Amino acid sequence: MISRLRKSVVARNTVWMFFGQGLRLAIQAAYFIEIARSLGASNYGAFIGVVALVGIAYPFGALGGGNLLVKNVARDKTLFAPYWGRALVVTAASSSVLLVVVLCVAHFVLPASIPLRLVLLVAGADLVGLNIIGICGQAFQAFERLNWTATINALISASRLTGAAILIGIQPHPSALQWGYIYFCSTSAVAITASLLVRAKLGAPRFTWPHSMAEMREGFYFSSSLSAQTVYNDIDKTMLARLSTLDATGIYGAAYRLIDVSFAPISALLYSTYPNFFRAGAKGIGSSFSYAKPFLLRALTYSSAICVVILLAAGIVPYILGPEYARATEALRWLAPLPVLRGLHYFLSDSLTGAGHQGVRTAIQAGVAAFNVLINLWIIPAYSWRGAAWSSIASDGLLVCGTAAAVFVLSRRAKPAVAESVASPEYT
Repeated sequence: MISRLRKSVVARNTVWMFFGQGLRLAIQAAYFIEIARSLGASNYGAFIGVVALVGIAYPFGALGGGNLLVKNVARDKTLFAPYWGRALVVTAASSSVLLVVVLCVAHFVLPASIPLRLVLLVAGADLVGLNIIGICGQAFQAFERLNWTATINALISASRLTGAAILIGIQPHPSALQWGYIYFCSTSAVAITASLLVRAKLGAPRFTWPHSMAEMREGFYFSSSLSAQTVYNDIDKTMLARLSTLDATGIYGAAYRLIDVSFAPISALLYSTYPNFFRAGAKGIGSSFSYAKPFLLRALTYSSAICVVILLAAGIVPYILGPEYARATEALRWLAPLPVLRGLHYFLSDSLTGAGHQGVRTAIQAGVAAFNVLINLWIIPAYSWRGAAWSSIASDGLLVCGTAAAVFVLSRRAKPAVAESVASPEYT
């Protein structure tokens, strides 16, 4: 095993990301439990509702700059400085505009009990700080130095745990707004640290005019894809805060958070293999899907096992988070199939992205996002957080069907084109 790890970059990076994610999750678990218990279901629900709303705009803060960096630098390392600089310039300009937009939208979408200052703090932290942190992680990902990406990810959680400990030490039962100040300060500190780390390890950015129109369009596809993903994953929490109660939002948000934690090993594998999808995809969808197949099987095996564990162990949640989260047990059991569905559609989606079909992936995700919003408008007022759970399962199921169909159709179309090129005089 040690010999294989030394020879395989993907295996070594997956181990780095797994241990990095493991450390991050351990720290996250500590501050999540402390914050959830100290804030209570209503205050936690208010915070989650704001985070979910900002999360829809968050991907457009960088306009796909980090993804373009990974794609181009994975193929040509000499392109790092200009793409690193462009990503930072685009993030500064785009996130500033989005900050104003989010504040205006929040006034109409969120309940009046949630202060706009909380929205400002979360939006500033995520649109600017978290985007810069993400691009720093992608810079190391492009060079397949995921030990530093894992370090940056762990720093985010460590800073928030430190902040949570200080806040609870001063105020045992803080408000959502007080936690918002800590959230902003801790994210800003890590953004500055991560930027200095990239500069020291990989080099300084070269600030040039952003991307060509073709790259801007591709970056927009990346952003739209991630935004659509945020919609079908998180918009239900914002809608719960508006259409149901903050208590229900806190219950559902806590259960969903535990599902995200269970998916961490697959996330580590996805992060490690992402640059290789672009290299394999240079030869077409057939090549990128062939690269994905063994990982699909591993993801399905793990996620099926974790689904069973969640169903059996969900009853311990109230003992960890407190008695007011007792209903999170049922919510967690309803959400248990999500890791299985995600494990399938994420690898299928990366096959599309690596082969240059990001537009197709984005269209599928946008359609599912629209479906999720429309069904939640009916199902959340009728069934509260249970309806949100059912719509999440349905949305991820649609993603599996849509991405599988797209990979199948595009692969079938590619085969005749390859056969024709081989038979042409140029290749004979």
